[in-house]
Amino acid sequence: MEKYERIAVLDDEVEAEIVDSQLSQLDIPHIMVCYHDTILDGIFQGMKGWGHVEAPVDYRDQILTVIKDLKT
Repeated sequence: MEKYERIAVLDDEVEAEIVDSQLSQLDIPHIMVCYHDTILDGIFQGMKGWGHVEAPVDYRDQILTVIKDLKT
């Protein structure tokens, strides 16, 4: 099993859904990690972003390209 690392912080839920969909279409293994905490009602999302994407480091450049293309 490959080790997963934090690749990029995502700004919001819409960005996370689009990135997740595109990475799935490209068959890039990944995990979406949301920072929402039900106890604090997502207060950290306002400071830290929606969450982040984790994946094997070998896919870092591909993932960052997908995110960059989304933001341009």
